[in-house]
Amino acid sequence: MKGYAGKPNKRMEKRGGKISLIIPAYNEEERLGETLDDYISYFSYLCTDGFEVIVVCNGCDDNTPEIAAKYSQKFHQMIALNISDKIGKGGAIKEGFKIASGDIIGFVDADGAIKPDETWKLLQIVSQGYDGAIGSRWLPGSQVLAKKPLRWRLASRAWNLLVRLFFQLPFKDTQCGAKTFERHVIQSVINDFQINGMTFDVGLLWKATKQGYKIKEVPIIWEHKHKEGLTNNLYKTIIKMAIEIMKLRFKPLSKDGNGINT
Repeated sequence: MKGYAGKPNKRMEKRGGKISLIIPAYNEEERLGETLDDYISYFSYLCTDGFEVIVVCNGCDDNTPEIAAKYSQKFHQMIALNISDKIGKGGAIKEGFKIASGDIIGFVDADGAIKPDETWKLLQIVSQGYDGAIGSRWLPGSQVLAKKPLRWRLASRAWNLLVRLFFQLPFKDTQCGAKTFERHVIQSVINDFQINGMTFDVGLLWKATKQGYKIKEVPIIWEHKHKEGLTNNLYKTIIKMAIEIMKLRFKPLSKDGNGINT
């Protein structure tokens, strides 16, 4: 394991309370290993009461499940789940929620766009009395390295405006792939919506804010990691997300029976 080159500095205080970090992964054989190396190395140093990394592979047709399984055999902090069906990002995260045992539960993308020290900042915010903390690419102080193509950035901005219009959410970036919450927040909201795709984040934040939970949006450093095929799928993705957001807005609270362990 190479480990994360950006070692914890003095400002990154160690913290108590077990942490569960869920990583949904779909065809991430080229990027997952480096992400796991970074997070396991970094969190091993800072988590005084332990942590777990739960990788949930869903519908993969590459070697992602084998890579996750290999890490789970090597590191006791690693748990690998392999769901053969394509259940989407949200579905994968919910499967991780079911077995998560941490006092704080978060999730982060598998691509390594967000380094562990940035995720750690969110965990520190939750420790300061917030119910949740989410990373943002669109706040003052945020840094976006190796930006996505222009049409993706324009689509992202339009999406965030649409979300704020429909849901009255105060956040400027609902889709950034790093979020952390106190365990009780996840327990109270996760049964109340069925969206499993890319609008899962919106549903989670909407339900949490409706229940009065205090969530802070935090500027982070984010670096685009190119993946073949994503750019070509832009318009298909936009249409799919638009359909999902309509379902979420007008049928938001259908119970699906999927819960987190208590």
